[in-house]
Amino acid sequence: MDSRLFIDARTFLGKVWKLTRPYWFSEERWRARGLLAAILALTLGLVYLAVLFNDWNRQFYNSLEQKNFADFKDLLLYFSFLAAIYITAAVYKIYLTQMLEMRWRVWLTREYVGEWLDKQVYYRMELVNQGTDNPDQRIAEDLRLFTDGTLNLSLGLLTSVVTLASFIAILWNISGPLVFMLGASEITIPGYMVWAAVLYAVVASVLTHTIGRPLIDLNFQKERREADFRFSMVRLREHAEGVALYRGEEPEQRGLLERFELIRANWWELMRYTKRLTYFTAGYTQIAIIFPFMVAAPRFFAGAITLGGLTQIASAFGEVQGALSWFVNTYATLAGWKASVERLLTFQSALQNAMRETKEAKGIRVAQAAAPALGAEHLDLALPGIDGRAGRIILADTSFRIEPGTRVLVTGPSGSGKSTLFRALAGIWPFGRGQVTVPAGARVLFLPQKPYLPIGTLRDAVSFPAPSGAFSDETIRKTLADCRLESFAGRLDEAGNWAMSMSGGEQQRLAIARALLNRPDWLFLDEATSALDEATEAHLYRLMREHLSQATLVSIAHRPAVAAFHDRRFELRPYAGRSMLVAA
Repeated sequence: MDSRLFIDARTFLGKVWKLTRPYWFSEERWRARGLLAAILALTLGLVYLAVLFNDWNRQFYNSLEQKNFADFKDLLLYFSFLAAIYITAAVYKIYLTQMLEMRWRVWLTREYVGEWLDKQVYYRMELVNQGTDNPDQRIAEDLRLFTDGTLNLSLGLLTSVVTLASFIAILWNISGPLVFMLGASEITIPGYMVWAAVLYAVVASVLTHTIGRPLIDLNFQKERREADFRFSMVRLREHAEGVALYRGEEPEQRGLLERFELIRANWWELMRYTKRLTYFTAGYTQIAIIFPFMVAAPRFFAGAITLGGLTQIASAFGEVQGALSWFVNTYATLAGWKASVERLLTFQSALQNAMRETKEAKGIRVAQAAAPALGAEHLDLALPGIDGRAGRIILADTSFRIEPGTRVLVTGPSGSGKSTLFRALAGIWPFGRGQVTVPAGARVLFLPQKPYLPIGTLRDAVSFPAPSGAFSDETIRKTLADCRLESFAGRLDEAGNWAMSMSGGEQQRLAIARALLNRPDWLFLDEATSALDEATEAHLYRLMREHLSQATLVSIAHRPAVAAFHDRRFELRPYAGRSMLVAA
């Protein structure tokens, strides 16, 4: 059992090092190492000051016992000097630690956000259950807990080790030997206070781990359930209108309270085990105050040590016992830190798996070619399977070619795979086989049925995915007016959640304005005008034909009137439980 625990701990620490190492060897390494060196120097300085305070303690109480007023005054001045240095060092240790923690967190956040957004990894992870719930919480909260916990726990452990090395010799020398008779033999234990401190701390550490071990898993579940509850409320905000129209407040409330009940149940378990652990650690800490006096009292009353020596023994014992009790005193913090590390490890593993699958080009391959046409060869589209692999085929062995400048309409019954085909052409659908060929260097833009509107100014929303400032305000206002959004033309500097303040039709018109501004070579519309009346829809198609005359246009639509704006038509027809693409 013990060897297995040692192996598990060693494996876990190896994984922690894999999370930790990149920052300390990154482009930030010299600043990070410089800050860490300063923090370590301050930490060692504080331990040295504790040694000086321990010796001051002996001299001060001896001066009181001897009623030596001159020494008493000098020692008060000496204390003031040491205290001023200690306060300065303690303040700057915290200040520099917080600085290093934030620099580390900033670097990690940039790395994780970059990997999460790279090559649509975030989208692939949503499609497949990678065992990583709430990636937003892992980046925002777990990274904070990881950097904070790693620095503070490491520095705390270092402080304990240095303190132990500094005070164990002092305690050994001043405690003296313990002599007692065992039968007819005289037993002598040199430095017996050291052995008492070691025994006291070891027994407490074993009991602490036995009592508090369930806290590790409970903290892991706590973070997950808190994130699930928070995400459910955010999702309700995003879909407030739909819930209100359905009068769905009761089931939403029931669902929210059910998720909160999981938090309550987990919290109750945390309370129970924290209470048990606190009973033990609080009692352990209180007994540690009087324990050294109890053990050293016989020698004091026998006249073997002075009052100053007794207080120095008690102080040194407290330092040694405190250093040996690092595990006991930080167990609850360790449990929360380990939970955050485990969540980061699973998230990192999921990121790496998704990135590896993308690089290995498993499933549908997307290639760029010198040919100007876009096409697909032997394309099979599948739904996600239970195990994260491709499931049921919905479009089988499909090949087609779309020449530049043509306008193609894609039709078919709901559920036949039209939107999935667009996702495959966009290179974001991983389930299936075959190859999609895209013209090299072509600017491609896909407009989904529900546009994505980033939170920010209206200028940012209409320019997306181009950066803010890519188009002049005059051009944006004219384009909005062309798309019958005149009422928004004067609100470019207004910031807000536009997805909540614009109707579905207004959002779709904004998306068309976005296409007119970005002027893609290939424009794909997945029922991007379904929320508009026929007259407005026809107006926008005429706008696209006029302003994007050189672009290739591929539309998914159900209304027959849209066909008038297209040259060709592809139809997805159900056949034997799947669909087949027919050029109509």
